[in-house]
Amino acid sequence: MKIKDLEYYQKLVEYQNFSQVASHFQVSKPTITMAIQRLEKSFGSAFFIRDHVHKQLHITPAGQQFANHVTVILNELRVAREEIARTQSTRIRFGLPPIIGNYYFPPLTPTLMRAKLMSRLDTYEHGSKELLRMLKQGQLDIALLGSLTALRQDRLHTQEFARYPFKVIVGKNHPLAKQRQVRFADLKDENFIVPGSEFFHEQAFKQMCHNAHFRPRVLFRTPDIHVIKAMVAENLGISFLTQLAITPTDDLAALSITDDEQPTFRLSLATRETAVLSADQQKLWQLLTRQAN
Repeated sequence: MKIKDLEYYQKLVEYQNFSQVASHFQVSKPTITMAIQRLEKSFGSAFFIRDHVHKQLHITPAGQQFANHVTVILNELRVAREEIARTQSTRIRFGLPPIIGNYYFPPLTPTLMRAKLMSRLDTYEHGSKELLRMLKQGQLDIALLGSLTALRQDRLHTQEFARYPFKVIVGKNHPLAKQRQVRFADLKDENFIVPGSEFFHEQAFKQMCHNAHFRPRVLFRTPDIHVIKAMVAENLGISFLTQLAITPTDDLAALSITDDEQPTFRLSLATRETAVLSADQQKLWQLLTRQAN
């Protein structure tokens, strides 16, 4: 089986037109036709049905099934090329979500500097969902990730190493500031200032509101946690944040939530299962996970 045949096949599924695929690869139309015929013969199944009356091409169920596998195969080959090309690199492409980067990672930097790793990091800051995608696509070597459930992903090796509860934060002069804990249903009449949808907070917040049977009044959404805390400190509203993002220097009161069912913010380290970590990458993995234990 030729890799080029798989590439032709993938484009034919996308374009559903032999001439367009031939033009895309700058080859003849018969070249594409013969490639598809080789694949169909190899698997003993028709992948496409040609409607000569309406001049259309339709993919069969078997063809769609094969297309799903082709996408995985070609992606794995592309990632393999990148991993092999980077075996001599001394740089580490490191994924770091904003909250983890602002509140968890900074205390670790002296340890990483002593291990001479900080200067080797090329840091990419995105939400955990985007970092997961980049990791699977081979654009990152290692990533720190946040999640609400155990991080089990196909083709990834992950290690969970810390968990943080969610808290309700209010201004020091807010009536709730006198309490140490709160039932989430008691917040139904409050105005909320919450992180944007790119954070896992959004999913956790929706879960809590759903369980408490109320639709929240969201005054403002922003990806900037510092802005959220500043607005809460001014009594413009209250918020729902992971304990990781709350520090002793914040001019806020943090209330524990008494509800039986509530989400937890989990931290994990992840890399691809196929990745062979360099000595520096192994050292980074060990230091990050050891620091949390």
